[in-house]
This record gives sequence, C-alpha cells and structure tokens, in this order.
Amino acid sequence: MSRFWSGFVNELDPYVPGEQPKLANLTKLNTNENPYGPSPKVIEAIRMAASDRLRLYPDPTSAELRQAIADFYRIDAAWVFVGNGSDEVLGHVFNAFFRQEAPILFPDISYSFYPVYCQLYQISYDTVPLSHDFSINVDDYDRINGGIIFPNPNAPTGCLLALSEIERLLQNNTESVVVIDEAYIDFGGESAVSLVKDYPNLLIVQTMSKSRSLAGMRVGYAIGQADLIEGLIRVKDSFNSYPVDSLASAAGVAAMNDKAYFNETCQAVIDERNKVVAGLEELGFDVLPSAANFVFASHKQVDAVEIAAGLRKEGIIVRHFTKPRINQFLRISIGTAGENQQLLSVLDTLV
Repeated sequence: MSRFWSGFVNELDPYVPGEQPKLANLTKLNTNENPYGPSPKVIEAIRMAASDRLRLYPDPTSAELRQAIADFYRIDAAWVFVGNGSDEVLGHVFNAFFRQEAPILFPDISYSFYPVYCQLYQISYDTVPLSHDFSINVDDYDRINGGIIFPNPNAPTGCLLALSEIERLLQNNTESVVVIDEAYIDFGGESAVSLVKDYPNLLIVQTMSKSRSLAGMRVGYAIGQADLIEGLIRVKDSFNSYPVDSLASAAGVAAMNDKAYFNETCQAVIDERNKVVAGLEELGFDVLPSAANFVFASHKQVDAVEIAAGLRKEGIIVRHFTKPRINQFLRISIGTAGENQQLLSVLDTLV
C-alpha cells in the first residue's frame, strides 16, 4: 500500500496468473499452453518481419491481421477487432459494454479475471451457480442483466455448452451484450461465430495463445457485428492506438493462414487428451467431460493438495484451486505424449 496510490487501487484484488516457474527440467502442466510449438510458417514470418522497419509504428488498424482472421471465418473484416491478447480484449469488452445499471452475469466457477475487471471498472455483477454436474444452465440467465459472459468451454472445468443452448440464450436475451469467451473452443467445440450474423448483441472473444501456440506473442481478437466492433475500437483508441506490434501481427497472419498445421496440432491435443482421461480414470480419478486442452479431475480417495504436492516433488506442476466445490479438483494441461505418460506414471505412485 502506498500513500501515492489512487484510493481505489488499495481495494483491488488483482488476478493471479498461473505459476511460471524458473526451474529447469520441469513438466509444466499448469497454464494450458499448447505442447506443440507454433507453425514453422509463423517462425519464418517473424524472421521476415524482424527488419529495420521495426523503427516504424505498426498499422493502428491491424488491417492485414483482421483480414486474415476474417478470411478464416469467412466474415467481413469490419466484424473483427484485435488486441494485445484476449485479456486486453476482454478488458475493453467490460469497459465498452458492461458498465450498466443492471448487474452482469457469469458463472460462479469460471475465469477468475471476470470479477477483477468488475472491480477495475466498478461494474456490479451476480454469479450464477453451475449445475450439480458443473454445466451451465442457460435458463438461470433468464433475468434482467447488464450483460452476460462465460467461457465456452468453461474454465477451469472444460465443460462445453452446445451451440443450440447458446442460441436459446440469445433468443431469450436480446437487450444486453452476450460475450462467449472461446479461448479453448478449437479443442473439441463448435464456435458460435456462425450465430453472429443473426444476433447483433453477440460478441465472440478468442485468443491465439492456445490452439495456435502464440501465448508468447499476445494476440487476441473479438468477432461481432460492426457496431459492437466500433465500440471496442473507440475504447481501444482512447487507451492504446497501437496494441498489436509488427512481429505479433506477422505471426498472427501466418498462424491463421496455416490451416493444415492448426488442424494437425489441435487433433494431436485432442488425441492426447483422450489418452490422459482414460489413464486418469484407470487410476481412480473422476474427470469432467472436457472440450479444452486440459482436464479437470478429482481423485475418489486422495486429497488434491497431497497429489499436487507429490507431483511437484517429481518436477510436474499442475493447477489446484481452493474455491469451494472445486477444492478437490486439479486442472491438468495436456502435454506432449512423453509428458502425459510421465504424469500418469508419477500419479500411479501417488494414488
């Protein structure tokens, strides 16, 4: 605490990111990074962009990157907004659309950045309990609200909400913005981008950190009808007119254009996830159905804290949450085949 801080800074409870250990020889399965590197075409694009042109500001409209995203989804580039990672995009979303009189709604077990944004922008919110099986029941959101947001698949559970249920939610909620945070959608779900043309209050937020292996480049984007995008641009240009740097833009364009590599690595993660789930279940874990690049698992007999500590002693880091209802669960990122086998082998000695 500092006497020089603005008053509200003292009240902030900042988001705590996943641990990024500095130790060598760790199997890092705690932050849902892609186990496979970015496309070789991405590396080449960055190499080509690393020239004396870095003395110049990047395109403030990120036109080439927005067009590459638009081409991938077969939409108009005017429906695309890009930012410095999806967390920044989400920050602009909260600022642009959720500062309303009525509270916004999101699940009680969800991305823990959402209440932080509400603190930052002084937005009132209500959390909506997940069902007993940790699924989202859209009927629970059928009430007056200043906006609705949730990840799909949800995080940290990995559970997927069907596209038909998202459309039902939109049909029942036409007066506020509905944001679907699709950070993990490419690992087994169907994107709601197809619904954007029919629902002017729908905004999709995605990231290139997960399925396109660009966590280190910080590229995120939103897709919605043009007036929602214009609202985001107004906020962005009042905050940072050049959020996406030249190297990140070049990487993003190459990643969106290399569909074959994208499909190959997504399928590899899905295949490995299926093996991890089977292995965990054989060891006595209950595993929630996951459409993400991680699984959410609890053991029938052994305490989650004990398991996480035992894994750490063997150089394997997973994520444990202390929140009620999920304090016996571990979130385990899907790694390479070798990392996943190491995980299962160590768990076999712990449980």
